[in-house]
Amino acid sequence: MAKNNWTREETIVAFNVYCKIPFKNSSKTHPTIIKYANILGRSPSALNMKIGNLGRLDPELRKKGITGLVNGSKLEEIIWDEFHGNWDDLAFESEKLIAEFQGNNIENKFESESLPEGKDKLRLVKTRVNQSFFRSSVLSAYDLTCCITGIKIPELLIASHIIPWSENRERTNPQNGLCLNNLHDKAFDKGLISVDPNYNISVSKYLLEYEKEKDDIYFSHFNKKKINLPDKFFPRIEFIEHHFSNYTKNEYN
Repeated sequence: MAKNNWTREETIVAFNVYCKIPFKNSSKTHPTIIKYANILGRSPSALNMKIGNLGRLDPELRKKGITGLVNGSKLEEIIWDEFHGNWDDLAFESEKLIAEFQGNNIENKFESESLPEGKDKLRLVKTRVNQSFFRSSVLSAYDLTCCITGIKIPELLIASHIIPWSENRERTNPQNGLCLNNLHDKAFDKGLISVDPNYNISVSKYLLEYEKEKDDIYFSHFNKKKINLPDKFFPRIEFIEHHFSNYTKNEYN
């Protein structure tokens, strides 16, 4: 494969891949690395190295003593500064580029759906793309594991918004997400469970009393236990505090 310098477009796609794979699992043999390396026309080793280079720029990894690769390019820094925190643009721009590298159009991904024309169509496509990016990034950050129960069955996992999609401008921000199973996602969405500012699980008195009566442990078993936190895209404390203060519907202990 060609050994030419990485382009801006390729580096944006690499950032997309960085968001979709647990950093500790990145390797030249990882299926996701192989998939996107083929799309870019790069070797898996080259893309894996680029992921390592991006990791050196991630403040959440540095807090954990994970430094990524030492060397990197100025272009990586430029792309990181442009898109880190600008998740809507990263999601749509990178997915559009991925489609173009495949000789396709991003709108064709939804050609089987009945979509409106014009600006409404573009808006809907962007929404679908951003939702998909958010799910992939959040589930990847938690290594496909429910942060409350430890369930690892992908079909049962949800990228749950801490602040709801409809009420938050940072809806695509992976730091606004928790990986939860279907049941606990529903309870979190309904404000029946929450996470306190110390990242401990808080179960409402309503659920605690209900389970005591029914002798169930689906929720009470996890009360006051700390959620399993990711290596990257650490849930932002102000989002956690906002959910705990504003979206809970029952009294907590």
